[in-house]
Amino acid sequence: MIRRQIVWLGIVCLFLVGCSAMPTTPVIGEPTPTPSPWTLVWSDEFESETLNPQNWLFDKGAGGWGNNELQYYSNRPENIRIEDGVLIIEARNEEYMAWEYTSARIKTHYLQSWTYGRIEARMKLPVGGKGIWPAFWMLGENIATARWPNCGEIDIMENIGNPTVVYGSVHGPGYSGGNAITKSFVSAVDLSADFHIYAVEWEADEIRWYVDDQLYHTLRREQVPGEWVFDHPFFLILNLAVGGNWPGYPDETTVFPQQLLVDYVRVYQAGAAS
Repeated sequence: MIRRQIVWLGIVCLFLVGCSAMPTTPVIGEPTPTPSPWTLVWSDEFESETLNPQNWLFDKGAGGWGNNELQYYSNRPENIRIEDGVLIIEARNEEYMAWEYTSARIKTHYLQSWTYGRIEARMKLPVGGKGIWPAFWMLGENIATARWPNCGEIDIMENIGNPTVVYGSVHGPGYSGGNAITKSFVSAVDLSADFHIYAVEWEADEIRWYVDDQLYHTLRREQVPGEWVFDHPFFLILNLAVGGNWPGYPDETTVFPQQLLVDYVRVYQAGAAS
């Protein structure tokens, strides 16, 4: 009897040891998340009642801004304000300072600038129409000395009246203005109906453009026909222009006011401390 018990206990122990050595079955449908290569280094969530002066300056005035635009950029609440955590840039058809249209343009120049990173904004585009030109873009911080286009320009998002098509571009020496390197993104939905995320991922030798994390344009250093001028600090610009050489000019079908809504602007960098 004792011998049988000893044999039985030995079999049980061997079974338990064997079970503990069996490999665990992975849980299907729960993949391990891939760590993001980007760390948030700066953002404006537009949660205060007024624009943060540590982040943004107003570009005020008129004169066409190099594109024969028609608006006067002001800092009035009629043209720029924050409501319910959203920045509103509003273009209006009104006589002001001897100009027929008003709007707003803000920039982080002299306040915030970055070299490389993922730069994104969650925005709702204007309903569009002829002559409506919202933009989220960057200029080289050295523009005062290098001048445009030698300072470089990265257009993260431009739209010229059709709220289903946006453009991503760069301007530099030998490839500026009408010769800019540009690619369009055609959306399956109306981009003025809801908020969408517009971004670039900018690295030393490459810039990539995204809409809602869908990659639609990649540009590498060796592909530009002139000097690669995207290896120094750049600042951000948000504006809503009226008219200009590229979008054309408002006509009787263009509706006013028009609004560019911005939920947030965020800048991430690779390997930055959290």
